[in-house]
Amino acid sequence: MHALQYELTFPADYDMEIIRERVARIGHRLDDWEGLGLKAYLMRERGTHGSPVNQYAPFYLWNTVEGMNRFLWGGAFQGLVDDFGRPAARRWTGLAYEEGAAAGSRAAVAVRRHEPVPDGAELSGVMAEAVRETGRLAAEDGAVLAAAAVDTHHWELVHFSLWAHDTPKAPGDVFQVLHLSAPGRERLPRGRQW
Repeated sequence: MHALQYELTFPADYDMEIIRERVARIGHRLDDWEGLGLKAYLMRERGTHGSPVNQYAPFYLWNTVEGMNRFLWGGAFQGLVDDFGRPAARRWTGLAYEEGAAAGSRAAVAVRRHEPVPDGAELSGVMAEAVRETGRLAAEDGAVLAAAAVDTHHWELVHFSLWAHDTPKAPGDVFQVLHLSAPGRERLPRGRQW
């Protein structure tokens, strides 16, 4: 499993209805994308769920590198680049994935939390704790799914979860889920990824 996210941050007075309309118009295009586990079309709106910014920030869980590369280099990503410029696309290697207690529910919000891997820490212990946190989040009431991944260049963990209600039981940045494309969600490997 591979995680990917890019963020487009807009001015405080940006009309976020433009993003909602864009996702409503083109969100379905990845509903059957080969190699994609899921794409959550995420948005933060200034003043909603404590967000200080207006932001569009899709989050992906990929089953295959080939599917991710076809998305990035095969033309699909170019449409976003043409409309908004080329954002930095962050990538993480998967550590854990779990379906949640509310797995069959529609996702209302997502939570993303970045956490540094402390210098000098025993890596196996840090990664094992990330796996346990994924399981703990997935077991919470209202959790649709939870995942954890690591960026070994910056030594940073990312915890990601989807929730069926607007009051998630996870710390981090809260995003509205505008659409969920999940053609390979059932093929995402469960549990620890090593």
